[in-house]
Amino acid sequence: MLEENIAAIATPSGKGGVAIIRISGKDPLKIAAQMFRPTSKTQVSDFEPYRMYPGTILTENFSDYGLCVYFKAPASYTGEDIVEFQCHGGESVARGILKQTFRLGAKAAGRGEFTKRAFLNGKLSLASCEGVAEMINGESEAEVKAGYLLYSEKLTEKVRALQAELTTLLAGIDVSVDYPEEDVEEQHVAELSIALKKLEDELNLLTDGYAVGKKIKSGVTVAICGKPNTGKSSLLNRLLGYDKAIVSDVAGTTRDAVEGVLEIEGRKFNLYDTAGVRESGDRIENIGIERAESIIRSADVAVFVADLAEQGIDEEDSRVLEMVKGKPLIKVVNKADILKDETATDADVYTSAVTGEGIQKLKRLLYEKGFGDRGEDAAFLIEERHFEALQRAKDSLHKAIFACESEPLDLIGIDVKEAWDALGEITGETATERIIEEIFSKFCVGK
Repeated sequence: MLEENIAAIATPSGKGGVAIIRISGKDPLKIAAQMFRPTSKTQVSDFEPYRMYPGTILTENFSDYGLCVYFKAPASYTGEDIVEFQCHGGESVARGILKQTFRLGAKAAGRGEFTKRAFLNGKLSLASCEGVAEMINGESEAEVKAGYLLYSEKLTEKVRALQAELTTLLAGIDVSVDYPEEDVEEQHVAELSIALKKLEDELNLLTDGYAVGKKIKSGVTVAICGKPNTGKSSLLNRLLGYDKAIVSDVAGTTRDAVEGVLEIEGRKFNLYDTAGVRESGDRIENIGIERAESIIRSADVAVFVADLAEQGIDEEDSRVLEMVKGKPLIKVVNKADILKDETATDADVYTSAVTGEGIQKLKRLLYEKGFGDRGEDAAFLIEERHFEALQRAKDSLHKAIFACESEPLDLIGIDVKEAWDALGEITGETATERIIEEIFSKFCVGK
């Protein structure tokens, strides 16, 4: 029952300056009145909403001096009455206060149950709830920003606008089916086809943004590739700012892909220092080369590292370049600190892992190749679930457009309704209980 009071610690486990214990439900003030003694003469039952009250928090075995705040429904996160205690941030302190709320009748909150109540009470759309999770779990500034755009209903607004247009079209279809006139229906179908094509174009614009959103969430995969002993490992270490890969002048030192994460302008890049691609009689090295080839072929961006001592492209270089054909490529000549003639070798950037020369330029090129010029506000489609729902909506609209050529209006209406339902899965209006439970199972307890 949503009226039950639920409670949880809303701050991460561990020692800290402050911990927060949250209670939400029908009457959390009743629980607070039994375990909080304000320093002022104000009774807990008379607390003004959204105001902090200092006082003593009482538990069965100890007391703590802290703060209490009351959020009155419906102007609260969950849409219910909420009480929060702010106490000292020791784990035992927070757990003791939480146990006291249980003794006084509160139930332990499940994963994401506060946010789930916000959804069920109409405070947040399902997409907005997912934005909350993305902000909490974001590993880069760009992912946090994309999560905030999702949380602030950026996608929901666009989806509901599309649903509103589809609702208008469905109403028109129902009228034409109920009051059929042959000449009027023919004109209506023509107008309907035009309107559906316009909506299909709008959906295409939305789904086009998923390529950027996916990279923001998962990071841009960058394969640092080339022949052995060209300085790939040294380059990786210099980009990361610490020694991640073993560096040696012995060719074939890197036997497996070495991974590191780099943030450029708030966006995440997953760098892979791959084994040098060459013919080898070493069975273990060949396994590393096979893995390297797999990473190179699946990478979003390839950084091809050449040795300045080599002139021209040989067979091993050609093998690597063939693997990256068609994907964004940055040609790097490393060891620029000993390079005498920069015109001798074709390159996008000359770098030195020793001096740091060219590293900032290489980072700029990685950003440009990874993201192009897509605007920040286009990056709110980051969930695969949303992308798949939009794709199904597009498929249904495409069927409806095709049906306009020969099918009666009632059959066209079925396809249009399927498109509306697919969009409703994003906002939560048509999402199944299984989808809802799966989404909130990924949340932490306390949010």
